[in-house]
This record gives sequence, C-alpha cells and structure tokens, in this order.
Amino acid sequence: MTDALRENLLELLYTIPAILVALTFHEYAHGYVAYRCGDDTALKLGRLTLNPLKHLDPIGTICMILFHFGWARPVPVNSRNFKKPRRDMILVALAGVTMNLILAFVGILLLRIFAALWSGVADTGSFGADLLYVACTFFGWFASLNIYLAVFNLLPIPPLDGSRILTALLPAKIAYTIYQYERYISLALVLLLFLGVLRTPLLYVHNLIYNGMNWLIGLLPFL
Repeated sequence: MTDALRENLLELLYTIPAILVALTFHEYAHGYVAYRCGDDTALKLGRLTLNPLKHLDPIGTICMILFHFGWARPVPVNSRNFKKPRRDMILVALAGVTMNLILAFVGILLLRIFAALWSGVADTGSFGADLLYVACTFFGWFASLNIYLAVFNLLPIPPLDGSRILTALLPAKIAYTIYQYERYISLALVLLLFLGVLRTPLLYVHNLIYNGMNWLIGLLPFL
C-alpha cells in the first residue's frame, strides 16, 4: 500500500464519522427549532431524530467527502404552522449553521486539550501517545468540517440554508420564482463545486472562523 493511498484511507476514517455527526446535528437543529416555532412536520415524518440515515443526501454527502462542502437531506418544514412565518423560517435556517459552529468550537477545544496531553508523551512512542495523536487528528477534521458546512450552507443558493434566509426576506413573488428553478440552481451549484470555483473564497472564510475560534479558546486559562 502506497503512502498516498494509506493517507487517503486514514482521511476517510476521520472524515466519515465527522460528516455523520455534523450533518445529523445540523438537520436535527433545523427540526427542533421548527418544532419550537410551532411546526411538527419533522416530528411526524420521523426526521426529528439523531439517526444519521434519516438525514443523509447521497449527492450532498459525496460532495462533503470529496470537497468538504456539502449538504444533508433538508428537514421538511411547513411555514404555515409558524406563528411568524418569515421570522421563524430565518430562525430555522440559522439553526443548522449555529449548531455546526457550536460543534466546531467544541472540536477545537477538544483538539487543544488532547494536543496538550499528547505533547507530554509524544516522544514515548506508547500506545497511549498514538491514541492521543489520533484524537487530535480527528477533532481537527471534525472542527474543520463543521465550519465548512456552516460557511457553505450560508450561501444564498438552493437548497442551502442561505437561500431560505434570502427567500424569507424577499417579496413573495420573487421567492416563488426562485423556488420554481431550485432544481436547476442546485445542479449549477454541484457543477461549481466540481469546477472548484467556490473553493478559494469559502476556504478563506473557513480559515478566518477557525483561527478566530482557536484564538478565543487560547485565551482560556487552562489552555
């Protein structure tokens, strides 16, 4: 087995569980906030759950593995059940992004903790040192993937959360027009991902958030 192949396989081992957690909690947050705003559609359809199989979108998951940018199967929401439809739709859309940023912060915090522990035993070559190194690598991936997911989903392009925020703010007629062409816009989004057009600006924002969180955590007295 070549070193490159070994690295790719190890990356998958880190990435897949991180993706499952990131996407599952993202969609659960949508469903939970919708439920608290008066819409029980997700609950009735069995989507208010932490079971990842209920939330995975095949294309979005593949994009997450290949590009670290992707999406899950959107939680169904009926805005007619909301008390304040426009406001509540924005809250529901922001819930997933907020959840991913929280998970990213926790991931960086755990990375810093395990890194501090690993630095004390790194030269021993022990099994414990190897486990700590694996934990550091995983939580680094975990934090990055959650930030990628949050930043990507804020793009105002269907089916991403940013488009839900945008359409909630736009006049109903314009929003309806966007919904009519959502499938074609989604295909264009996948094409942009494959071409790498979005990678540089999204990575730039990712790095700003990651470094900002890392700086904040570095201010904690025990780190």
